[in-house]
Amino acid sequence: MKKIITVLLLVLIVGIFLNGTYKSKEKLELQKSIADSLIRFHVRANSDSNEDQELKLKVKERVLELLQEELKTSDSIDASRNILEENIEEIKELALEVIHSEGYDYEVSVYFENAYFPMKTYGDICLPPGEYEAFRIDIGKVEGKNWWCVIYPPLCFVDSTCAVVPDDTKAKFKEVLSEDAYEAITISNKDEIEYEIEFKYLKFLN
Repeated sequence: MKKIITVLLLVLIVGIFLNGTYKSKEKLELQKSIADSLIRFHVRANSDSNEDQELKLKVKERVLELLQEELKTSDSIDASRNILEENIEEIKELALEVIHSEGYDYEVSVYFENAYFPMKTYGDICLPPGEYEAFRIDIGKVEGKNWWCVIYPPLCFVDSTCAVVPDDTKAKFKEVLSEDAYEAITISNKDEIEYEIEFKYLKFLN
């Protein structure tokens, strides 16, 4: 009887492991397909002081005014990336102009970077954790909280306080993402998201 129980336990453990590995691979592939279709935008503050956080938002607002105009004709991720690269110096000068006008002398860095990000929510769009391409503006010591959005497709120009992202913006996401990827980022009730453990072979135990 002990041998039978031991064998059953081993089968259960192997079943959990194999199914968990399969699901993990699926999630990684889904996240990568999402990340390959997006460019995220981050403005990172000098510190978490009220003054530095307000300055970060002022820089963000001025830069977005420029980007909204420059990116309005972009119809692909490559075109958006090229436009951002071509305007890096202008964006940096604009950020410095805002910073100096507010009485600060912080340095500014503007660049692209691939980096890991935790799960982030913007309205009713939720991006899974993983590595993404990001267009970044770093202010000063970069020790404060960041402001983020998605610059392509253009989520940045939607009010982040809205509970629901407008349909026309979602339509642009739907154009560049697979059906599975689109469904993954537009879960309507995120409070119900949870991890599940399933048995791959002894399905009657699920």
